[in-house]
Amino acid sequence: MVLLNLTVMKWMINFSPVECFMNISKGCCMYNLNRLKNKVFARLAGSFPAFAERLTASYTPRKSENIPWTPIKKPLAESKIALVTTAGIHHLDQKPFNMGDPTGDPTYRTIDAETIEKTYVITHDYYGHRNADKDLNIIFPISRLKEMDTKGIVGSVSGHHVSFMGHIKDTHMDSLLKRYAPEAATFFVQNHVDAVLLTPG
Repeated sequence: MVLLNLTVMKWMINFSPVECFMNISKGCCMYNLNRLKNKVFARLAGSFPAFAERLTASYTPRKSENIPWTPIKKPLAESKIALVTTAGIHHLDQKPFNMGDPTGDPTYRTIDAETIEKTYVITHDYYGHRNADKDLNIIFPISRLKEMDTKGIVGSVSGHHVSFMGHIKDTHMDSLLKRYAPEAATFFVQNHVDAVLLTPG
């Protein structure tokens, strides 16, 4: 019965056969079960709007105060633009985001605009990304941004961008706000970026 259920779940969430069978001897049974649960929920939320609404309603977002407002200082057509995504993309040779921690992963990955479309992978169990696995621009519209550059809509496109994994909770939120987000902001300042476009997963 367990094998049957895992087979059905494999079909539902597009697991590889290796991912479907839990390696108990290495102590990763709970890890795989948690990942399996998250992927099933993500697939269900993408297929059934009512289920997605219930999940959303059960979540209480963290309230932020004193959000620093930074107005844009030059016209869009003169601005250097970068992308920030919470969709969990990264290059194949970069360390994957940590899916074993139920409170998420607050770290980020820098993205090379010239190579990302050929070398990307998505490590994020909390949304269905089957389509994005085939077309990066669904969640990270780098090609569209380059087209806007060619048409003169934006001044230029940064050669480097930033990716987070958007499922971040509890103490990791403090790490995100106090360390990793400021580091990413400093990275953009050093690259002379004027504005960023944020894309969710």
